[in-house]
Amino acid sequence: MNHSHHMGMTSMDHSNTTAAPHSHGMDDMMMMMTFYFDYKNVELLFSGLVINTAGEMAGAFVAVFLLAMFYEGLKIARESLLRKSQVSIRYNSMPVPGPNGTILMETHKTVGQQMLSFPHLLQTVLHIIQVVISYFLMLIFMTYNGYLCIAVAAGAGTGYFLFSWKKAVVVDITEHCH
Repeated sequence: MNHSHHMGMTSMDHSNTTAAPHSHGMDDMMMMMTFYFDYKNVELLFSGLVINTAGEMAGAFVAVFLLAMFYEGLKIARESLLRKSQVSIRYNSMPVPGPNGTILMETHKTVGQQMLSFPHLLQTVLHIIQVVISYFLMLIFMTYNGYLCIAVAAGAGTGYFLFSWKKAVVVDITEHCH
């Protein structure tokens, strides 16, 4: 493989490889190694998905923005589903020293989930989807295209803003040190 660096781009020469040649001219492809703002010849995740016009970039921006928003919503939805699917509840009491030499009983609640259950299977499928989307967003960001990077960051931020306020906050009412 011949890697020549020029103006922040890497040209890849695959003439010595045994792989079949690609119809889109892989030898002429340039990979940006710095952030840039352009909408011509921008590959998005797959070799056949190439952005060449401002309209295509605008569409890709909206799609990536929505994907990043969906990713944030999926994270919160999984947490909510997990809380709803917790099935086994166990209470543990333990003595703790109280004021003036008294003994108080402190109770802790432990919750769990069964491995061979529909909620756990659903969580597993949603986890796989979440991981795939996270890698897609990472690869999109690694195109170094400024428009697409902004779409990832803005979509994630908007998704967090819209969905995370529903996130449960655990407050221990027995905690007196603030």
